[in-house]
Amino acid sequence: MNRGRLLEILRPLVAVVIGLSLGLLVTLVAGENPIHVLSVLLKSAFGSRYDFGMTLYYATPLIFTGLSVAVAFHAGLFNIGAEGQLTLGALAAAVLGASFAGTPSWIAPILATLAAFLIGGIWGAIPGWLRAKRGSHEVINTIMLNFIAGGIASYLTLYWFRNLETQNPETRPIGPGFAISQWAFFGGAPVSWAFALALLTALAVWVFLWKTVPGYELRAVGQSEGAARVARIDPAKVRILAMAIAGGLAGLVGVGEVLGGAGKFKLGFSPDYGFIGIAVALLGRNRPVGVVAAAILFGALHKGTADLDLETEHVTRDISLVLQALVILCVSAEGLFHLRWLRKKRAAQ
Repeated sequence: MNRGRLLEILRPLVAVVIGLSLGLLVTLVAGENPIHVLSVLLKSAFGSRYDFGMTLYYATPLIFTGLSVAVAFHAGLFNIGAEGQLTLGALAAAVLGASFAGTPSWIAPILATLAAFLIGGIWGAIPGWLRAKRGSHEVINTIMLNFIAGGIASYLTLYWFRNLETQNPETRPIGPGFAISQWAFFGGAPVSWAFALALLTALAVWVFLWKTVPGYELRAVGQSEGAARVARIDPAKVRILAMAIAGGLAGLVGVGEVLGGAGKFKLGFSPDYGFIGIAVALLGRNRPVGVVAAAILFGALHKGTADLDLETEHVTRDISLVLQALVILCVSAEGLFHLRWLRKKRAAQ
C-alpha cells in the first residue's frame, strides 16, 4: 500500500477520533468523567455477545440506506428519499408475506427480498426519471415522495392489510415460511441473516461500481457529465438507473425489519434510517467498505449510549446525537482542510 492510499484511509479515522474526543469533552462540561462515559459506551456496545449483536442489529438498516445514498452520490445525485423508499419496501415484504402465508420457506424470503428491492427501486426511479426527463431536482422530488410514501403506507396498512387482532397500526403477520432466523451466537440479540445480506449487498455494490461497465458509466456521469456525453454515455439513462438502484437498496431495510424482526409492517418503525444513511454515506466517503464501517460506528453509538441513562448522572442517551454530529462535522472539516492543502501545494509548484 502506497503512502497516498494509507493517508487516504488514516485521515477520516483521525477525524472520527477527534470528533469522539470533542464529544467526550462535552460530557466533561456537563459534569461527567469522560473516561467513565467512554467505558460505558464501549462496554454497552461491545461488552458481550448480546451487546455486540445489538450493535450489528442497529447497523444493518444503516448499511442499506448508506449504500443507497452512496450510489446516488456517485451519479451526482442526492437521494433524500431513502426514508420513503424503505417504507414502501418494508410494506411490500410484509404484504407479500401476509398474503401468501403458505409459501414454503426455501423460496419465501427470496421473494419478499425481491419485492422489497423492486418496490423501493420503482419509488426511487420516479425522481430519477423526473430529473432526467423534466429537469426537476431530485432533492425536492424525493422529499415530497417521502410524504407520499408515508401516506400510501398508512392507507394500505389501516384499510387494506390491517391486523385486526390489535389496536396497533400494523399489518397482518407474515407467514412462518417468510421469517429468517436470528443468530443464536449473539445471545438473544435480534441480529439475523439480514446483516449477512447487508454485507453481501455492500460487496455487490463495490463490484457494480468498480468492476462493471454500467458502474463505470454511473461514476463517469457523476464526475463529469460533459465528458460522459463525449464518451457517448446517456446521462438520463444513468440517472434513472442510479436512483432505481438507490431506491432498491433502501427498500432492503424491510428484510431485517419485517422478515428478521417484527414479522409485520409497523407504521413509524423507522427512526429516520433514511436520513441517518446520509451521514453514514458521508462518513464512509461513499465507499461500500466505508459505509459498512460507518454504519457499525453509528450502531455502536446508538447501543453504547443506551446505558448512559443508568450509569451516569448528568448525561443521557441523547448524547449520541451530539457524538454523531461532531464526528460528521470533523470528517467534513477534514475534507475541506485537505482540499485547501492541495490547492496550496499546487500553487507552490
